[in-house]
Amino acid sequence: MTDIEIARQCKLHNIGVIAEKLGVDKSNLEFYGSYKAKITAKPSIRGDAKLILVTAINPTAAGEGKTTVSIGLADALNLIGAKTCLALREPSLGPVFGIKGGATGGGYSQILPMEDINLHFTGDFHAITAANNLLCAMIDNSIFQGNPFNIDPERIVFNRTLDVNDRALRGVAVNCGVKDTTEHNEKFNITAACEVMAVLTLADNLADLKRRLGNILVAYSFDNKPIFARDLQAQEAMTILLKDALCPNLVQSIGGTPAFVHCGPFANIAHGCNSVQATKLAMTYAPYTVTEAGFGADLGAEKFLDVKCRVSGLCPNAVVIVATVRALKLNGGADKNSLSCEDLTALNNGMCNLLRHVQNIRDVYKLPCIVAINRFTSDTQREIDAVAEAVCKLGVEAIECDVWGKGGKGATELARKVVALCNADNGSFTFAYKDDDSVESKILQIAAKIYGAADVEFSDKAKNSLQSLRSVVDVSKLPVVIAKTQYSFSDDPKLLGAPSGFTLHVRDIEYRGGAGFLVALAGNMLLMPGLPCRPNAVGMTIDDDGVIDGLY
Repeated sequence: MTDIEIARQCKLHNIGVIAEKLGVDKSNLEFYGSYKAKITAKPSIRGDAKLILVTAINPTAAGEGKTTVSIGLADALNLIGAKTCLALREPSLGPVFGIKGGATGGGYSQILPMEDINLHFTGDFHAITAANNLLCAMIDNSIFQGNPFNIDPERIVFNRTLDVNDRALRGVAVNCGVKDTTEHNEKFNITAACEVMAVLTLADNLADLKRRLGNILVAYSFDNKPIFARDLQAQEAMTILLKDALCPNLVQSIGGTPAFVHCGPFANIAHGCNSVQATKLAMTYAPYTVTEAGFGADLGAEKFLDVKCRVSGLCPNAVVIVATVRALKLNGGADKNSLSCEDLTALNNGMCNLLRHVQNIRDVYKLPCIVAINRFTSDTQREIDAVAEAVCKLGVEAIECDVWGKGGKGATELARKVVALCNADNGSFTFAYKDDDSVESKILQIAAKIYGAADVEFSDKAKNSLQSLRSVVDVSKLPVVIAKTQYSFSDDPKLLGAPSGFTLHVRDIEYRGGAGFLVALAGNMLLMPGLPCRPNAVGMTIDDDGVIDGLY
């Protein structure tokens, strides 16, 4: 059966029942139909709360199943008596209709209702898009209405956004041929990569949200003065649009595990984590919280640890690194059409990718970790054993699981090992860099320690951007988000495995004053993805009764 067929045959509980099971008071529930609700309660993390971060090897066309494993692990933890809640990101319409598909798991390890979650859900993405574009409208209106802030139209640094993949919007001109207006160049970011998304993800409450929105840098004046959203008095109206979106969403897994699903920044071009509020709420209501960070550990986990944990004070008690035999073989040079055939040579050649991620978590961040081998039916026992043996040499366990086919029952051994890892408390969490390190040093340390790079090359544009920023704002203590390809440790998507000795190329540096970090754009990474030759949108159907087919 397909994921959507499996989802439709599963019986959903009323979300009020799920909330009651979790211990959420009815007064803190805002219902969006029978199976979705927003939670208005304030986080108050319980003293015995354990946080489990699920990450993965670098993604390949063979698939890794990180979200699927996250959901299955949470179901398994509940099955063995460890009360657990999920904290996951919301899907973006870009991948849903593009190339990657949805973000609700798969098989018997899904969060439901998957069709709602993968589409409009509770409207959070639309609210973010509206708030972002309201600010853009107010920038252009200020210029039209006499330009009181002396804004240089060619130095507007805040972009419009849309939650679809559309490469045509990477460069546009606005006010073309419109009387009495100023034409200028513009570009769109996808909503998952826009600063308003990052702001909502990191905000503690309405007051913090408003403050962060006001701190968004929108443009420079002709005399090089920075103009912020607060100068345009935009933060109040933006907050009004976002007041409901600020509250985390509650849904459920097939196994009945409560799941807070909130915010959805990409990990390759943004900071890749669900909201701080959702994670803290999960840790308020359950002794164990399973959360995930996007793409490989070099992207999502690095940003979870160096940005989200730094800002929020959170710290994982255990890290699960998801790998598949198929993906490791692809990293080792196997033909993508023969991944179902046993190939120990390719597997061993590609093992370096997994081992580097394990070493990064264990040696750079000093966190206890375990490998989850997400088993496919074509995997042979010799291949599974080879992965376990390679990881064992690093002093780390690898446990196979089958959550796609068995749900939580396929990960109970993994769950027991994770509980033991959490309770061992043998971690001494450290960041990859210090707050006081220079911006250049922070980028170099991520590149060297996490990616395996020998050096970082800053383009003239990146150097000039950083120099301009330093002349108008204090960037000295800000964490850095590196936007780069998800397919490689490097900025070259073709360098698979675990390359080393390469140079990371930083082409520009952007300031996210509201979010409170810098973005270093590496390689050819763009903030607005394009659609593939045959996007997921082609082939989707909806019948006269509203039943959708082909939605991943």
